[in-house]
Amino acid sequence: MDRLFEFVGNHLELVAIWGVFLAALLWDNSRRSGQTVSTAQATLMINKENAVVLDIRDKKDFSAGHLANAMNIPYSNLASRLNELDAHKERPIILVCKTGQTVGVAGKMLREKGFNAVRLSGGMMEWTNQNLPVVRS
Repeated sequence: MDRLFEFVGNHLELVAIWGVFLAALLWDNSRRSGQTVSTAQATLMINKENAVVLDIRDKKDFSAGHLANAMNIPYSNLASRLNELDAHKERPIILVCKTGQTVGVAGKMLREKGFNAVRLSGGMMEWTNQNLPVVRS
């Protein structure tokens, strides 16, 4: 640990450049991933804006528990099944995965096709941690 402090002390410029690159990478990833909504915001969107919930987990995880009235299109099939969402193009789409981390690419794909897609922050793990209702099928 002493050597780390010694390195940082001797190479402040390199450490500062590394910090700037790390911050830029994190900022770019969050910008590309799209807007996130909390569980409370998602509930409001579902109730007030008639938002569509799109669960991109595989069928097994979806069957173990999902939000009420959620559609299930696994991420691996999303590109080939986008036409199933055309009827919902005017409504907001809330993307759900296990932890909220893997929906970024799916959201980007949907936004490029003209959909209003947002990510559920924390995914199904956050939803269940807050003891919100889950449908099992």
